[in-house]
Amino acid sequence: MPLTTRAAVVESAGAPFTFTDVTLDDPGPHEAVVRIAAAGLCHTDLGVAGGGLPFPLPGVLGHEGAGVVEAVGAAVTSVVPGDHVVLSFTSCGECRNCRDGHPAYCAHWLPLNLIGGRRADGSATITRDGEELGGHFFGQSSFAERALVDERSLVKVDPEVPLASIAPLGCGVQTGVGAVWNVLRPKPGSTVAVLGAGAVGLSAVMAAALSPATEIIAVDRVAERLELARELGATRTLSDVRELAGVDGVVETTGSTAVLRAGVDALDARGTLVVVGAPPFGTEVALDVNGLLTGKRVVGLTLGDSETQSLIPTLVGLVRSGRLPLEKLIGTYGFTDIGQAVEDMTTGKTVKPVLVF
Repeated sequence: MPLTTRAAVVESAGAPFTFTDVTLDDPGPHEAVVRIAAAGLCHTDLGVAGGGLPFPLPGVLGHEGAGVVEAVGAAVTSVVPGDHVVLSFTSCGECRNCRDGHPAYCAHWLPLNLIGGRRADGSATITRDGEELGGHFFGQSSFAERALVDERSLVKVDPEVPLASIAPLGCGVQTGVGAVWNVLRPKPGSTVAVLGAGAVGLSAVMAAALSPATEIIAVDRVAERLELARELGATRTLSDVRELAGVDGVVETTGSTAVLRAGVDALDARGTLVVVGAPPFGTEVALDVNGLLTGKRVVGLTLGDSETQSLIPTLVGLVRSGRLPLEKLIGTYGFTDIGQAVEDMTTGKTVKPVLVF
């Protein structure tokens, strides 16, 4: 039987989140119904809600969900009802990159996660009064009391860890961590710089602090963010990226082309800059070609290039042990206070809002 649940719906580009009852389709063979306990709010949600991407609206967003499995489709094998799960992105599981352990670069990633609003077969997961809504956002659409979730979006986690404390692992945190662990892979004595001390950047700082890097530099214009970066492991902070020089690895999270260019210029020979921040589609940046001939690398990144089934449980363990102090980024809000959470994230008052159901 289709299930009715309360959801935060974006009616049109630029409209606020409003609450309404929606109906979830019956779970397909590789889907599960999850009772959402917490969901992180991410800038990607706000960008889509503002009309920055061609996601079909009205629709239900949310892609950092965490909850408890209530029902599973006939072919689901990875979880059973009662399991605690963190929800992350989905992927086809069959293309070359999925088979090689790089599902964030799935050949069908954009339609399955960000712009399609439907299952791969074109069917809707969410309706309202018989009208199809945009759903299947990152295989989950978790801004609702219950979500219909792709099996490949589900990651079973330790039930002893509070779900509100680990919901952000599904997107922002694994992106920052993966930039350091999966791409930069700092060597003993190396220097890592993180440009932008938001949720992704501060996650990169925490990851670098768990690596052999000797110097970790956080760059941001906001003094409070730099102070937090020091608490999380930064050994030095800067308010002007132009002061940066001679670093081995850079994580660029701001989406500013001027900051990206300054980061590339600051690389030492054979250094690597990881591009995480996403400016508007079509944005270009000029680079000094002769400067690149010293062996510099500029690498784009989606979702940390993570294999979620192995990385997310590891991060949950680090949160539980206190070695990944994610709680210092999180501010909690009731689900119905999503408007306040949006405002506080936009103004910078809260680094990572988490909606608690």
